[in-house]
Amino acid sequence: MFELKDKVALVTGARRGMGKAHALALAKQGAKVAVCDINLEECQIVADEIRARGGQAIALRMDVSKAEDVNHAFDATVQQLGRVDILVNNAGIYIPKPALELGEEDWDNTIAVNLKGQFLCAQRAAREMAKNRWGRIINIASIASGGVGIGFSGGTHYAASKGGIIGMTESLAAEWAELGILVNGIAPGAIDTPMVREPGKEVTQEFTEEIIARIPLQRMGTPGEVAAMVVFLASEEASYVTGATFYVDGGWLAA
Repeated sequence: MFELKDKVALVTGARRGMGKAHALALAKQGAKVAVCDINLEECQIVADEIRARGGQAIALRMDVSKAEDVNHAFDATVQQLGRVDILVNNAGIYIPKPALELGEEDWDNTIAVNLKGQFLCAQRAAREMAKNRWGRIINIASIASGGVGIGFSGGTHYAASKGGIIGMTESLAAEWAELGILVNGIAPGAIDTPMVREPGKEVTQEFTEEIIARIPLQRMGTPGEVAAMVVFLASEEASYVTGATFYVDGGWLAA
């Protein structure tokens, strides 16, 4: 099950954290992987790790908020790996700030990367996938997305972008089903990644304990546990799944 041999996957935000886990997991199942992010050297490290494990990968620099970068990365992937079958829209930023202190630049940057960037990548991917009438687009949202998710103090801009991803996912799934393209979302809960441990965003013990107290499984998740859902949605076993968002949150929403 979950065989991805000869499939080509492009993963954004793949230099570390969840994106790296997605790239490694897809490669483990046989996919050729384009490792994309804003830092080429770090992408190369991930690509080298995939090759060291017997897989095939290329490293590409991409700023998902810029259409020119997106098109260049997709062009390079098609040229070097033959096509694009799977897109994992993982790139994202989170710079916490109270809503009353949130500036226009903060808002625009978050929406540009988290929402606009996912659309630009999905649109270009769909144009490639339509050629073979087979494709998987997996958009990474968040439990902090409103609706059936949760609001997130200090993250109004972030939650707005992630909620937009879920709405976009449903709309694209309806529109592109006739092209053989399945579009789904994953909304992770509290996942222990480098992004939440950057300078200025260190997770305090008190905050960690507060979060874990809300999670029935009593721990944060790992990037690999989200990557397992990515592999399923990328596979033939998910052939009747589209327009859905899967919450990988340790039971947080159920509590």
